[in-house]
Amino acid sequence: MDLEFNKNEDINKQLVFDLNTRLKKVHAGGGEKAAAKQKEKGKMLARERVAYLLDDDRPWLEIGAFTADDMYAEHGGCPSGGVVCGIGYISGRQCLVVANDATVKAGAWFPITAKKNLRAQEIAIDNRLPIIYLVDSAGVYLPMQDEIFPDKEHFGRIFRNNAIMSSMGIIQIAAIMGSCVAGGAYLPIMSDEAMIVEGTSSVFLAGSYLVKSAIGEDVDNETLGGATTHCEISGVTDYKQPNDKACLDSIRNIMSMTVVFPKAGFDRIKPAPPKLNEKEIYGILPDSREKPYDMREIILRLLDNSEFEEYKALYGQSIICGLGRVGGWAVGIIANQRKVIKSKKGEMQFGGVIYSDSADKATRFIMNCNQKKIPLVFLQDVTGFMVGSRSEQGGIIKDGAKMVNAVSNSVVPKFTVIVGNSYGAGNYAMCGKAYDPRLIYAWPTAKIAVMGGSQAAKTLLQIQESAMKAKGEEINPQQEEELLKKITDRYNSQTTPYYAAARLWVDGIIDPLETRKVISMGIEAANHAPIEKQFNVGIIQT
Repeated sequence: MDLEFNKNEDINKQLVFDLNTRLKKVHAGGGEKAAAKQKEKGKMLARERVAYLLDDDRPWLEIGAFTADDMYAEHGGCPSGGVVCGIGYISGRQCLVVANDATVKAGAWFPITAKKNLRAQEIAIDNRLPIIYLVDSAGVYLPMQDEIFPDKEHFGRIFRNNAIMSSMGIIQIAAIMGSCVAGGAYLPIMSDEAMIVEGTSSVFLAGSYLVKSAIGEDVDNETLGGATTHCEISGVTDYKQPNDKACLDSIRNIMSMTVVFPKAGFDRIKPAPPKLNEKEIYGILPDSREKPYDMREIILRLLDNSEFEEYKALYGQSIICGLGRVGGWAVGIIANQRKVIKSKKGEMQFGGVIYSDSADKATRFIMNCNQKKIPLVFLQDVTGFMVGSRSEQGGIIKDGAKMVNAVSNSVVPKFTVIVGNSYGAGNYAMCGKAYDPRLIYAWPTAKIAVMGGSQAAKTLLQIQESAMKAKGEEINPQQEEELLKKITDRYNSQTTPYYAAARLWVDGIIDPLETRKVISMGIEAANHAPIEKQFNVGIIQT
């Protein structure tokens, strides 16, 4: 191995180490004191509940672990958005699990908590996955109620989705394992089945203090909405369980008897690991997002047997397209090539830039995969579309629009992995979050922004200088340098994968070696939902 490879390897392994260190902190939730309080009540912690519920011998794919990372500091923070969410297996069935973390503000819902729950429901709806809710929440976080209550994508949308999923035949099971109050009480009761843990759990529209204030009645919470009340008197809940473990055992038992629904039929054979060493990805991926590398070498270390049937290999080379398998599943790969390439016409093409010919190739390949019902995997390291008079005269807007159209109208499942840069319209064409990938994950090396940091900072500096000059203010070279650094630092902090993951622009940040798991589990989930819509791109300019 050469020095450059070793340098890359060291830096990328350090990024993964930093990722795992951050995850450990996130997994601690609200901290030791808050955890101890839950234990004193005889309750399991959210992550303990999830681990106990899931099959030990099957993988777990967490969604939104870094939700709210470095957000809500003035409110004491909200690790993971106060809810643990992901795809796992219960009694052999693939399911989506959502568990409130009562160590974080008693499980109260922040604005981002609602967004994360809606994302979980979106994944369940798109893939027709059973969803299990482990409810333990104090309800809406009142200091921020105006940002979570009234709008279309706010708290109420959760219950609307409960009803829609039920009408679609998507299994929903809820376990009340702590507080469940106010509007939040509708979530478990709008599920197919609801169980409640005796002694530690309650569900009601208004607690004892509010009841006393509103109608003057003196009543304790257990009488108002405990397990005995709702399982023996009101009939609101269906199963009364003596403790957390018995409750989770009941869910496992119910899931073991659920019907297996018809599948989409995506092609799968026996899985095989890549022949080339996956760990070499650390050495191949450069230490800087500006440096070129051969994306093909990354692809070969992600595919089963490192076998890749490349499409139009010598045409439109700034995008690589081709067929392969991940975890046995057939996939269509669309990836940005980061090498500088010399075209057949003798022109140099920059790595990571989408040119007219590459957009045209990708569009055709996407259409082919839709024809064959092959799921699509996008590997993003894109700086945008090519600009300049030659590109404009060559119809780059028209060709880019064709690619965006094909991505938008695809009926096969799409999965996006942000390897490096994800800039501007390149993010859109390569199936960014706005284009409904079933799952979208980022490597620690990802950068997500409208344009690169240096270009953006210089543009912002020019705008700020113009505004200062308009006020009659002059700026000397030293002030200009300080201002540029301040702007650059602020902009760069907003392009990190952690900034994106905190706001759920991506579903998570992963070690590159987890990429195959994400794709394989994602297609397995998508296979629960047969394709019903016909592929049609509508009007395309030629």
